[in-house]
Amino acid sequence: MNGDQSTSGFAEIDHGRYARIGIPEAIYAPGKSKSQLIAIAREMDRKNQGPVLVTRVNLEVAEELLKSFQDSFSMPNLVRDANHLYSVVISANAPRDKKVVVVTGGTTDLPVANEAAATLAACGISCEIISDVGIAGLHRIMARLDHIRTFDAVIVVAGMEGALASVLGGLIPTPLIAVPTSTGYGASNGGATAMMAMLASCAPGVAVMGIDNGFGAACAALRVVNQLEAARTVARQ
Repeated sequence: MNGDQSTSGFAEIDHGRYARIGIPEAIYAPGKSKSQLIAIAREMDRKNQGPVLVTRVNLEVAEELLKSFQDSFSMPNLVRDANHLYSVVISANAPRDKKVVVVTGGTTDLPVANEAAATLAACGISCEIISDVGIAGLHRIMARLDHIRTFDAVIVVAGMEGALASVLGGLIPTPLIAVPTSTGYGASNGGATAMMAMLASCAPGVAVMGIDNGFGAACAALRVVNQLEAARTVARQ
């Protein structure tokens, strides 16, 4: 186990996390100052032990991060909208031969889907987003089933009553991670209705994240694809 850590007076960075569990330590921006975010990101980038990802940054700080690292990264930074906040990928892993699809119930679910996509991109995982295929027009998701089955893991992002996770969970064998979002009318209760519906799904084996947790869903998908990759490596030996 790599226990290498560094202390800057306000942060103790777990540099060994990516090597230990295959998921990087992300920098969660809310509550941190601009100077703290830049300092932490620089320290993580200096160690070069996995991707450097900053989540839920406001636009002003996102732009400052981009400027601070404009001469040091090996590929263009990715900035993705997440409820008027941004995910900034300062350095990303090399592309890997793994695929994850993020399926959204509606267009308003895209900010959460984008957070998941940015997290996966940081780890070198190819990600496709299929948007606005909720069950109010069931033909939309049915037309995509064959394509969705080609992916290693599926993330379903949906608000309202969250039923898209149950529909897909009953139609495909792929590992499925559901993310309830805080979008919806009336009794949606800020995403609580969708979350409870997903937790009570009659489709067996659907994993459920917290409300609006695109980052967590991406990390769950990473655990799936990392294990698939390890199994395939053993099989080739």
